Amino acid sequence: MIIIGHRGARGEAPENTLGGFQYIHDLGIRAVEFDVRQLKDGELIIMHDDNFLRTTGADQALYDLNSHQLAAYNQAHIWMDWEKQLTPTLRQTLSMIHDFEHIEVEVKAVATMTEAEKLVVELQKQLHGYEQTAVITSFDLKIHQALKQQYSIFKRGLLVEDDIKYQALEQALELGCCQIGWMNQLATDEMIQATQHAHLKVSVWTVNDVERAKHLQSLGIDGLITDFPKMMLEQL
Repeated sequence: MIIIGHRGARGEAPENTLGGFQYIHDLGIRAVEFDVRQLKDGELIIMHDDNFLRTTGADQALYDLNSHQLAAYNQAHIWMDWEKQLTPTLRQTLSMIHDFEHIEVEVKAVATMTEAEKLVVELQKQLHGYEQTAVITSFDLKIHQALKQQYSIFKRGLLVEDDIKYQALEQALELGCCQIGWMNQLATDEMIQATQHAHLKVSVWTVNDVERAKHLQSLGIDGLITDFPKMMLEQL
């Protein structure tokens, strides 16, 4: 089981920032999960929300901006002991984590199939060279369908937060996924075993309790996504 930093290390460093990715690198962790969105100018950036309010304190819709307007927003707004952290692009992030062994790239939901197709074309271009380490994950079936239609060679993972259980296994296999990312509350022993029996890898998010992590480790899951990678590294 590998320890995967959630949005870098969102419990220990500003989430989805170059500083956060450097933080887990310095810990010796070489596995990370982060979120990707596409701006109106086509640039792929790393950000979970579609508004800057929670992370920067500024009530600004993300999709109203282009990549040249990101510098005004400090993603370390609530982290008083951190210097300013900008919203990174995917290119900047990949440059920093080029030696990571496992990269989970979560593509956030889009409104239309056209948007999905445009995003995954650019995503696959930028991920060129990371075919062995990157897994493209998403809740959005449009993203998975676009990747399948484009005969993507990248590994793919279906993210599951709804209690659809066995339907998720069927969907993942139909979409050509190699992995399911179960929300922690849905990751029962039974579902983990069923996923493994379907020859799908298992990641579980977001796990911040050490005893729970130890139990999941005993079940043989592949990836543990956590906000507190330093703590997990010390305890597991």
